[in-house]
Parts: sequence; C-alpha cells; structure tokens
Amino acid sequence: MQTIWAKTALLPTGWAENVRVDIDSAGRISAVETDATATGQPVPMALPAPVNAHSHAFQRAMAGLTEQRGPDPRDSFWTWRQLMFRFLDRLTPAHIETITAFVQMEMLEAGYGASVEFHYLHHQPGGAHYDDIAETSQRILAATAQSGIGLCLLPVHYQYGGCDGRGLTAGQIRFGNGMEDFLRLHDGAALAIKAAGADAAIGVAPHSLRAVGPSDLRDYAAAFPHGPIHMHLAEQRAEVDEVLQHWGARPVTWALDNMQLDARWCLIHCTQMTPDETIALAQSGAIAGLCPITESSLGDGIFDAVRWLDHDGAIAIGSDSNIRISLAEELRTLDYSQRLRDGTRAALATPGKSTGRRLFDDMLAGGAKAAGRDAGRIAVGAWADILTLDTTSEHLWGRAGDATLDAWIFAGDDRLVRDVWSAGRHMVRDGKHIARDGIVAAYKQTIDALKDAL
Repeated sequence: MQTIWAKTALLPTGWAENVRVDIDSAGRISAVETDATATGQPVPMALPAPVNAHSHAFQRAMAGLTEQRGPDPRDSFWTWRQLMFRFLDRLTPAHIETITAFVQMEMLEAGYGASVEFHYLHHQPGGAHYDDIAETSQRILAATAQSGIGLCLLPVHYQYGGCDGRGLTAGQIRFGNGMEDFLRLHDGAALAIKAAGADAAIGVAPHSLRAVGPSDLRDYAAAFPHGPIHMHLAEQRAEVDEVLQHWGARPVTWALDNMQLDARWCLIHCTQMTPDETIALAQSGAIAGLCPITESSLGDGIFDAVRWLDHDGAIAIGSDSNIRISLAEELRTLDYSQRLRDGTRAALATPGKSTGRRLFDDMLAGGAKAAGRDAGRIAVGAWADILTLDTTSEHLWGRAGDATLDAWIFAGDDRLVRDVWSAGRHMVRDGKHIARDGIVAAYKQTIDALKDAL
C-alpha cells in the first residue's frame, strides 16, 4: 500500500485541505481522508490525472518534418497525409514499440495517467499479414510495460479508400482489413489485453465514414457490444463533401440518423459541424474527442465548444499526431480558439467555475468514459491516476483553488507537473519518468535507423 498526503487536493466535492489518499496493492484508491495528519509521501497539490483520449503513437517520429511547403501551393491535411503514408512504409514492429514507449513516457510527464491508442498500423509493407495478425497491437502493449501508462487499445477497422468503396491506396494498405480479418485481429488483441495489467482495456474503432461501409457502421454497436467505440468524424471539409456526395447527408447527420450513438461512442475532431448538428450530437451522449494542437497543425477547423458545452456535451482531450504532447497546451489551445473565433474572453467559464476548472473537470469525466476507465477522480474505488503540481513554482505562487489550474493552463506549462501515478504506479518523480534515459536512448536509435525515410 502507498499513501499520498496532499496539502491541497481536487476531490469530486471540490477543493480540500490536508488530504490523505491510500492506494492499495491493486492500484486503486482505498481511502480518502480530509483534514488528515501528514503521513506517507507529502505533495503540495494532488489532482486526478486525465486520460489522453486519442493517439496515433507512431506519428510522433514525424514531428517537425512536415512544415515545409510542398509542391502543391494549397498544402493541406491531404498533402500531409501523403507524407505520412510514405514514412510509415519503413516502420517495423520494433520501431512501433520504441516510438510508442517514448510517446507514452511524454504523456506521463505531461500529466496524463492513461492513453487511448487509436491503432491502425496493422500489417507489413505491401499489406501482407504478420504471422500473428495482432503483432503490432501486441507491440503497443509491450510499450506500456516500459512506460507504465494505463492503456485502452483501440484496434482500428479500415477497409475502404473512400465512401464509394474503392480499394486502398499503397499508403493505406498496411491498415486494411475486411470485417472477417478484423474480427480475428481484434480477438488477438483482446487476448493480449487479458494478459496485461488489470487496468488495461480494449475497445474498437471503425476509422471513419470513408473507411468503413455504411452497412457495417449501422451494426457496429451490436457487433461490438462491450467497451468504447471511437471514430474520426467530420474533420475536414473535403470529407463532408465526399460523404454528402455518396451517402446523401453530411457526416454528423448521417451518423445520427444511422448509428446507435450514445455514451460508448467517442467521435474524434467534429470540427466541421453545423449548429444544429452540434446540438443534436451533444444531446446524443456521445463524447467529442478533441485534439486542439493537431487540429491547429492540420488546419482542421475550430470545434464549437461553446455551443457543445452549453448543451451538456461531453469532451475528452487527445494528442492525436503527437506533434506536441502537452496537456496544458491542449486546453489552452481549445479555449483560445473560441476566443479568436468569437472575439470574446473566458467564453467557457461558468458562474461557478473558472475556464481552467471547467475544462479540466470536463476532460477528466469525458476521458474516463472514452477509455472505459474508472478514473478521473480521487475517490475510493477509482484507479489511482494522480498528478501533482509544484505550487512552489513562481508560476503558481500565491494562487489557490481554481486559480491554480488557470495559472497552470494559461501562464505555465507541463514543467509544473512533478509526480504522476498511473493505477498506483509511480512513474514520474520530480518531473522525470523513472525510465526516461533508457526509453529516450532507444527512441534516438530508432530515429537514426529511420533517417532516410524521415
């Protein structure tokens, strides 16, 4: 058993002082006591560690290499995607494992307690299956053994090259599975999850309306009755036009009319929605999986967070392409996008909560749902996903309660994160992952091996 004693902690009931948190040998919180005598490991401020709800880990190795203007004067998401396709043809399972461990280490150091890996790089270059069709899924799990992060693995179903059912391009062929092969892959990944830690979980991800046929999408919730279901939705204008042309409705409207959307679903991006679609999707109970840094990088558009939250929509936050892994910056970017679009300030604050507090509370709750993980709260029975902030820093000095969260998100950065526990595993100490040196050395060797592709 471990014990943390926090001078200040954010509990489900609000801010509390002198909080003792006991963690049992399984990694769950076994007791929480306020106004407690100092004992165990003292920390200045304890917060629930949120879930990183959307990651393509392998893309981290591309960070900083796609900022030159390509031959197309209208460089966009689609030209970036072609660069990504060329890069991934060089990746081996060993590369995937090493890059993923590095990404998960960075997530923990940023304050995330768990990761949802939207994993679609399944096969060999050319599309042939590995001897074990779930080989690369097992490599994602092997990475968590190094990083210690909590994991929800989402094997991705990717069958078509577009809404017209065309075949996959050379760049997509490593992703591709018909439903029969995908079920075998998912079963193999599920067996590997069972052999992993008790807090590892599995869900499923039909990649998008472009990559899975309408008949399968209509039946997805019934075909996979347990666990989270994630899908990219309404990310790009060209995607909206394609779905409208071939399926007769905009992506969000089609999904609402044809799929059993509820709280099991996490729909990623949703940056191309009408006001009516925003309200209807929020009221369905589905979670909006937002990745503001990547959405900014790729020019996806601005999610209508003001309207969404005003209609009680749930949100989760992810790092997607992992071009920059920063919990504080994701929230700051989301809020600033609303201010820039609308010419307002503090648009996401409420009379009872500051901007930072509202965003942080909402990402905790939505991320836990999106991962199917009993976390996002410092409470008895929950997984001990906990982060601490250094309130002795000049950036937080003299701040208390919600103002501390606002100062971290809007004036500080993730260097203020000092400790992180994931299901009771104390993986970040004094701001540094306990296995950082070895993980970074292996990552550098992988980058050296891939330098020609990069």
